Order: sequence, then C-alpha cells, then structure tokens
Amino acid sequence: MSAPLIAALCFTSILLVTTAYFLMGSVPLLILDHDTPMDARFVRRFFDVYYTAALFAAGAAALSYALAGRLAFAALGAGLALLATALRRTVIPKMEALGAQIQSGAAGAVRAFRQLHGMAIAINLAQLVVVVWSLIVNVR
Repeated sequence: MSAPLIAALCFTSILLVTTAYFLMGSVPLLILDHDTPMDARFVRRFFDVYYTAALFAAGAAALSYALAGRLAFAALGAGLALLATALRRTVIPKMEALGAQIQSGAAGAVRAFRQLHGMAIAINLAQLVVVVWSLIVNVR
C-alpha cells in the first residue's frame, strides 16, 4: 500500500469521525430553546468549527487520493470540501442574521433558526451516508 493511499485512508477516517462526532453533537442541541443570543452563538460556532474541520479533512483526503491515483475518491473528497465551503459561506451568515433577529425579538426567528439547524444536520447525515456508502461500494 502506497504512502499517499495510507494518508488518504487516514484523512478519510478523520472525516468520518469528525462528521459522526458533530452529527451526534448537533442533534441534542435541537433541544435548546434558541431564544437567547448565547444559544444561537453556540450553535453557529459549533457548525463553523465542523465546516472548518470537514474542509480540512476532505481536502486533504482528496489530495491524497489524487496522489494515489484514485480519482473517483479524489473527486468525492473535493466535492465534500467544496460543499463544506459553500455551507460555511451560507449557513453561518444565516445563523448570525437569525441570531440577531432572535435578540431583537423578531417573530419567527427562533423557528427559522431551528429549521436551518435541522437542515444543517440533515446535510451532515447525508455526507456521512455518502462517504460510508462510497467506501463500502468501492473497496477492493
């Protein structure tokens, strides 16, 4: 087994553990009332850390798979890195804006924040399923 492939498998493991950890950690956060600025700030920061970690792990895995000649896995890793970047650029600002609306007492802001939170969890679950599925289907 080549060094790039070993590195790719290590980064894939890091991505799986990170995604599973943040998935399991974000679901219980749904019980928060989300009606205080601290709740919204905590959840926003939680996802910000996750997206940063996922970007690093997926990007490093993609590079390692490319060096190992596994282009399908490299493309999947690059796609996950791009998804993490896109989500970080869209979800985090929306959470910040909704957090400010919650603080000002805007009607519907708490509900919108909870929906955004739930959507982010669903996307994380989908990412985890795709990575696990791709490993199961493509193992030689």
